Amino acid sequence: MNQNLRPLSIIYNQKSGFHAAQQDEVYERLMTFWTQHGFEIQVFELNQKVDFDEMMKSVLSRHQQADLRGVVVAAGGDGTLNAVAKRLMHTNIPMGVIPLGTFNYVARVLDIPIDVFSAAEVIATGKFREVHVATINDQIYLNNASLGLYPLFIKKRELYNQHFGRFPLNAYTSGLDVLLREHKSLKLSINVDGQKYPVATPLIFFGNNQLQLCDMKLRIAECAANGKLAGVVVAKSDRFSLLKMLLKLIQGKIEQTPDVYTFCAENITVGCKKDKVTVAIDGELMELETPLNFSVQKSSLKVMVPNVITPL
Repeated sequence: MNQNLRPLSIIYNQKSGFHAAQQDEVYERLMTFWTQHGFEIQVFELNQKVDFDEMMKSVLSRHQQADLRGVVVAAGGDGTLNAVAKRLMHTNIPMGVIPLGTFNYVARVLDIPIDVFSAAEVIATGKFREVHVATINDQIYLNNASLGLYPLFIKKRELYNQHFGRFPLNAYTSGLDVLLREHKSLKLSINVDGQKYPVATPLIFFGNNQLQLCDMKLRIAECAANGKLAGVVVAKSDRFSLLKMLLKLIQGKIEQTPDVYTFCAENITVGCKKDKVTVAIDGELMELETPLNFSVQKSSLKVMVPNVITPL
């Protein structure tokens, strides 16, 4: 590696099409732009054949010089950003974001442009900002983690995406589909900052992205912004109540729905009689052992954001 150039490692998800044939011109423009800004670039592709841990060892080995730390760029949706962020937490290596997802909440909450070339400029000329990262057992979530119906939404949404393409409308359509078919409750015990509550719920949702929570018109958005755990519990599981909840969510009135409760805490533990539960984490489904321990690692990740000068 050239000792006078800053390393820039791009990690992209094969499914995103970042380096697909139809994107060759975009790809070449990005490489040229970053090279002109003094970066030595290496590209790493995420796919089913790649050992992610070994790949990240190779990536991180490029960024060990204190005076030439460089940037590790995550190009993709929430799942890609989550995987890369987990390895960069508590390091001095900043993460750059090329947002290629459906909603791109991580980029939007940090004022990172959705346009690929504008996002590339932020990576080259911006500054890093320390952000809070929520954890659940040995996993992290940048946007949200949930149990119950939400993992079913994810499964159904992926089916809709395969047939109709990736559109935000599919998230609501898949939600309606699930609610018309599934309405079982999970029997849980929730310990919120030392207070224990037995709960039977079809859905429990934890948010770490204040913009997403604001879009849902939830007052706990400020809680997430301040580095605390923000949660939502639904207490009724009959189909009528759940459909009414979905309607209120679309209207931005979810907190006005009876039997929907929100809470804010430093630490939360969720217990269940099952040894493992399916959890949706930043749009990816995982089987995690119980109990589930939630906390927030404050200011634990450096992310490149626009270098905006505040006027005097």
